[in-house]
Amino acid sequence: MTTAPWRDPALPAAARVDDLLSRMTLEEKTAQLYGVWVGAATDGDGVAPLQSQMAADYDYDELITHGLGQLTRSYGTAPVDPALGAQALARAQRRIAAAGRFGIPAVAHEECLAGFTAWGATAYPVPLAWGATFDPGLVEEMARRIGHDLRAAGVHQGLAPVLDVVRDPRWGRVEETIGEDPYLVGTIGTAYVRGLESAGVVATLKHFAGYASSAGARNLAPVRAGVREFADVTLPPFEMALREGGARSVMAAYTDTDGIPASADPALLTGLLREEWGFTGTVVADYFGIAFLQTLHRVAGSPAEAAHAALTAGIDVELPSLNCYGRPLLEAVRAGEVPESVVDRAARRVLLQKCELGLLDEDWDPEPAAALDLDSAANRDVAGRLAQESVVLLDNPDGLLPLASDTRIAVVGPRAADALAMLGCYSFPSHVLPRHPEVPMGIDIPTVLDALRTELPDAKVTFAEGCGVSDPDASGFEEAVARASEADVCVAFLGDRAGLFGRGTSGEGCDVTDLRLPGVQGELLDRLVATGVPVVLVLLTGRPYALGRWHGRLGAVVQAFFPGEEGGAAVAGVLSGRVNPSGRLPVSVPREPGGQPWTYLQPPLGLAGEVSNLDPTPLYAFGHGRSYTTFAWDDFAGTAPEIATDGSYDLSLTVRNTGDRAGAEVVQLYLHDPVASVTRPDVRLIGYRRLELEPGAAARVTFRFHADLSAFTDRSGTRVVEPGALELRLAASSAEVRHTAHLALTGPVRPLGADRRLRCETEVSPAE
Repeated sequence: MTTAPWRDPALPAAARVDDLLSRMTLEEKTAQLYGVWVGAATDGDGVAPLQSQMAADYDYDELITHGLGQLTRSYGTAPVDPALGAQALARAQRRIAAAGRFGIPAVAHEECLAGFTAWGATAYPVPLAWGATFDPGLVEEMARRIGHDLRAAGVHQGLAPVLDVVRDPRWGRVEETIGEDPYLVGTIGTAYVRGLESAGVVATLKHFAGYASSAGARNLAPVRAGVREFADVTLPPFEMALREGGARSVMAAYTDTDGIPASADPALLTGLLREEWGFTGTVVADYFGIAFLQTLHRVAGSPAEAAHAALTAGIDVELPSLNCYGRPLLEAVRAGEVPESVVDRAARRVLLQKCELGLLDEDWDPEPAAALDLDSAANRDVAGRLAQESVVLLDNPDGLLPLASDTRIAVVGPRAADALAMLGCYSFPSHVLPRHPEVPMGIDIPTVLDALRTELPDAKVTFAEGCGVSDPDASGFEEAVARASEADVCVAFLGDRAGLFGRGTSGEGCDVTDLRLPGVQGELLDRLVATGVPVVLVLLTGRPYALGRWHGRLGAVVQAFFPGEEGGAAVAGVLSGRVNPSGRLPVSVPREPGGQPWTYLQPPLGLAGEVSNLDPTPLYAFGHGRSYTTFAWDDFAGTAPEIATDGSYDLSLTVRNTGDRAGAEVVQLYLHDPVASVTRPDVRLIGYRRLELEPGAAARVTFRFHADLSAFTDRSGTRVVEPGALELRLAASSAEVRHTAHLALTGPVRPLGADRRLRCETEVSPAE
């Protein structure tokens, strides 16, 4: 028997795919460009925008005779035992392969933003918590574990990470982002990509691009970002994750920028992504994003026109179904309305990726691993370490924390006794189980109340909920005040309930008008503070909330961004002192709740000044976080104060733990550009290093700054390095500078290409 060239693993992938394409009919090629979503809800209460209105009509048995590009969310659509789900997926793959002439299986994709979105899988902290760790290595370890679980279950592609940079914290999807700084988002997101890809899973960068800059913080609203904001804030994390992380897929955003929907923008999806950045993987649509070109954006008059626009722009795969790339595209090509060449281009990219995944090989086998443990002890260990590192101690002015082991503690608040307080909207229990209230959680998630009782067994702990998360009922206030009045200290657990499309206070489609605590939680906190008993505020949220109203009135403030299934133990460990807090804010915490959506990346006119009575200065700055130990930063040194516009500059300092317990310090490097040809952020992060130090121990950290890191987009739209003065600031936060190096760049303006340096390398050595 002669093996067809496309089946021969000894041949280059391109040759194999070219041979296969030459044998395929138009129906077979278009079949590679869409997915199907078996079992998707059609009752108006789904997990994707307008899901009930977008259901496609097709005969599955007939459909798969031509092949199939993707299988949509075999695990994340409804609760299924993972072992049974893996067997069902394998059966589905064998059925697809048997139905078509070529025996090619589908790519199975799943959500994996805060862990594999499957029943019984580990629920890790949300991406905003990853950002708070300033620890790319640990995030990479988490992603590697997620990737191994996906592969063991038969999943090839993960729809993560989210690389949107927060521009307005009122946006509901802030919890899904890594933070408000593109360098932090880029470095942490790239680490996630490396981890997922190292397990053989295709990482999908989303949402490309501009999604988080939607006007008024409304989900899926138009984007009104300027050219330079788009180039210097929105795009860099994607570029880093592609160039350094090796991501093999990109998801087009729902939004439009200056009137051009991302899903129909060839300048973005082909010109920039492929021709300038050299991307060779697949571009997939966000769910129903191609159909939205007709129904929401109204730039297409029919599904066929939407398909033509998206294919021409560069979207290779329609997810999650076949509304446009199915029969409408097929008929349009046959009618001569869409050139078959754009179908061939997309099909080739899809088949190349299937070839990389081994799906074109004759020995392909869909059988799952013999045993699936999606919430292993090793997973939980990583989830716990990540949760611990993500908890941010915002304030502890009089040393109230850690709590005494034998004290009387009144635990109050709607987040204390609810396991879901730990989870973001893309964790399976929050994402899918609300539609299945009869199904158990599937994983063990201790509440912070239970964890605190375990952590402090000699303490007398009482509890009163006080109020709900978002309802206006204040009838529980009196009991909460009574419990607080009887205690030595009150710990108030307040915050968000994650949900989808208005079914929560945080999450996709859960945008807010201002940054007040949800419901009557702020009023409850007022009543607790009025008792005179010291109050520790613990926030379990998906976004920052304005805390100026209570500044100086609280005993301590702790911030945790949906810290996952091990988050209760992590937060309780911080309160008891077993865990020394080391998280740093990935987003600023505002002072006032309304009218000042703000990130720290502000040019001079965005800062406080005499021309307005409104002061946007945050209460707690980006990068801020306290510890139970102290650190000294000494022996600062830099190299020559003058370098060329293509030169390098090293700056070093010694960090010493001067306290009596082990802890972690995060040294942050910021750039200040005093004069430039366009307005620039007053400061912006260009490097950081997390240092773990035992009591009395010291380490010397060196930042290797390159002039490329000072680049920005000039008036002509070119990314350049300009000569002139710079300040490099080593700081504990964007507002807490410890040392400053004054540097001069000399020589001509230098345009940068695709080979520009994207990160500031660091080196840690023993202190002398």
